[in-house]
Amino acid sequence: MNKIILGTQWGDEGKGKIVDFYSAQMDAIVRFQGGNNAGHTLVINGKKSILHLIPSGIFHKNKTCIIGNGVVLDPEILLQEINQLKKVKALRSTKQLRISERAHVIMPYHKMIDQLREQAKGKNKIGTTGRGIGPCYEDKVSRQGIRVHDLIHPDQLEQKLKLILPYKNNYVRKLYQKKGLSFKKLFEQYAALGKELKPYVENTTELIWSFIQNKKSILFEGAQGTSLDIDHGTYPYVTSSNTVSGYAACGSGVGVRQIDEIIGIAKAYTTRVGDGPFPTELNDKTGEYLREKGHEFGSTTGRSRRCGWLDLVVIRHSQLVNGLTSLILTKLDVLSGLKEIKVCVGYRLNSKTTQSLPADINSLEKLKPIYEKFPGWDEDISQITQFKKLPQNCQRFVKAIEKKLNLPIFSVSVGPDRKQQIDIT
Repeated sequence: MNKIILGTQWGDEGKGKIVDFYSAQMDAIVRFQGGNNAGHTLVINGKKSILHLIPSGIFHKNKTCIIGNGVVLDPEILLQEINQLKKVKALRSTKQLRISERAHVIMPYHKMIDQLREQAKGKNKIGTTGRGIGPCYEDKVSRQGIRVHDLIHPDQLEQKLKLILPYKNNYVRKLYQKKGLSFKKLFEQYAALGKELKPYVENTTELIWSFIQNKKSILFEGAQGTSLDIDHGTYPYVTSSNTVSGYAACGSGVGVRQIDEIIGIAKAYTTRVGDGPFPTELNDKTGEYLREKGHEFGSTTGRSRRCGWLDLVVIRHSQLVNGLTSLILTKLDVLSGLKEIKVCVGYRLNSKTTQSLPADINSLEKLKPIYEKFPGWDEDISQITQFKKLPQNCQRFVKAIEKKLNLPIFSVSVGPDRKQQIDIT
């Protein structure tokens, strides 16, 4: 049984924990898009770990974790994670982590350009992490990118850098009046990084196909969330890759017919990092309550997340573009203590109502949420292990969401630890 797990909102839905939870049942875990602009926070037996590139399943024994061709990777960050995992003995063999030779490499000039662009935009900035993700994907599409295969072959790396670096240096000098990068230093540094990563690199398409042929189970792990998808998100306030389920096939080299389940992850409320439209955002005490109780601070950037009520229009949009087969609701425990809980069931735009996300950014910024109200609960639910033992108002809230979306919710999360997960079925 092969599954995709992805976010249905603007990212930070708690996918890392869910991937970790379901990895125990799988043979391989594949990361298929994004870069180290994503961060997965895991709490295992009270100990917190943060991963940016390596799939969360690495903390389980006898699992193969794969970084697919759709990922853009920063070799320095990746090696930091590898060394961190070696120290805690989570990574004991190169066989546990395999990297696609076709994945593109984030270079220092990508990060430099990313940061300079954001600074130049001022108040019109997109809110990128400045990690070079967008410029790296640009080079991929314009066919001047450096891939992992180039990184581990110094002669190819040297040849490509001689063509690319003069153009990049000229770009930052003329447009931003900044000093360019040294070819010698850059080549030597990245050739050394390639040498360190080489033992982990292979044709992962063939590897994944061998798992499929041998009836092994594969979990495909997405980064960010559907509303940050470059095509289907709140453009231009989106990430630089496709975050939807269809890209699991493109970003890993597997046929779409090999996917059996598509599981969406949603918080019991909504958050967003950076700029862009956010119809249910709460700039009041309730928003602050959600932020503090939910520890809503980015695991990658440390930035505080904007918080608001659950938006079913956003999740319904995700349901359509991903073909979701089920939903998992996370951070249900954060809502404990609220007397009243609101859920957005539609939008009002001028004098009309809609249950769809408009493509136009001007319309998105003018949307007014239409709310349905639910009674809250006071009980601490973080140690409850059975759905029927949750407060009645809590159960009604979950079932109402399930009914409105006509999508089965088969699990809810009541805390950050992998043990704090309740199976509803």
